[in-house]
Amino acid sequence: MTGVKASTEYGSGVSAAPARANAEVGHAAKDETPHDAPAGAANAVLSLEEAYAWCGRLARSHYENFTIASWLMPREMRRYMHAIYAYARMADDFADEEHSIAKLDEWELELDLAYAGSPRHPVFVALADTVRRYQIPREPFVDLLRAFRSDVNFQGFDTFDDLLGYARYSANPVGRLVLYLFGYRDAERQHLSDLVCSGLQLANFWQDIAIDFSNGRIYLPRRNMERFGVSVDDLREGRMTPGFVSMMRHEVENARAMLIEGAALNRLVDRRLRRDILMFAGGGLAILRAIERAGFDVFRMRPSLGKLDYVRIGLHALGGRLAA
Repeated sequence: MTGVKASTEYGSGVSAAPARANAEVGHAAKDETPHDAPAGAANAVLSLEEAYAWCGRLARSHYENFTIASWLMPREMRRYMHAIYAYARMADDFADEEHSIAKLDEWELELDLAYAGSPRHPVFVALADTVRRYQIPREPFVDLLRAFRSDVNFQGFDTFDDLLGYARYSANPVGRLVLYLFGYRDAERQHLSDLVCSGLQLANFWQDIAIDFSNGRIYLPRRNMERFGVSVDDLREGRMTPGFVSMMRHEVENARAMLIEGAALNRLVDRRLRRDILMFAGGGLAILRAIERAGFDVFRMRPSLGKLDYVRIGLHALGGRLAA
């Protein structure tokens, strides 16, 4: 799972596994459900308002996985976040639920039509308006599709740099899209946003090692596993070897350093976005602390956050501080 997963754990405490759309969304665009093949002339009858409403229903039906448009997001911007979320949510489902490269390719064709001014699918009717209003380039949307395609043919990662290369396409575009909505386009802010998004994705990966392994995915870099003497059989059997603990400590510290450095972004944005950044970064740090509290044993029970964790993170964010 990609950028959608990277923005899920904080704000929900629910597994980041993609949920299926409910019946309300299924009726949003006539007879089309969110998992039908994208495109279709029947969708052209939707007005702009209907298209935004369609995306909003999809976002709300997946609210446990939707924290980008959190309660702190300015109300007037939520519809645009819904459009971005709907784009990513459906593409993620084409990859994780349907394992369909063909649908991802078709989704990119729909993206091209939207940027050409001829959107058809309700998601792209709304998205075309969003990217026009905020002058959002095509690149972050295409980057997400690149990550989704790699999910379909998952091969794992040799090095930590390879894993960060994956996060560059799977997680970082989400943060950059948020920055565009708030009018920020410079390299410095984008770099700090990338650190937060990649760090949060890493925290989710280390939290979900057992779940991901059961789904046939190992996000731990192979070189790091070799360095610490951890085998695939160790993961399969859930062995808490000294090498595994040392490796996890190493991976947690890498993710923590990225989140703390990236959280400096909160000082470079206005107050509407500052709190969300502190909550995202603080949520990732809280996940890492939960992993440490569990003695790095991510096999016996998935480390997760409790209500007090959320209260602490939220109070710190409202006070303009990082819950480190």
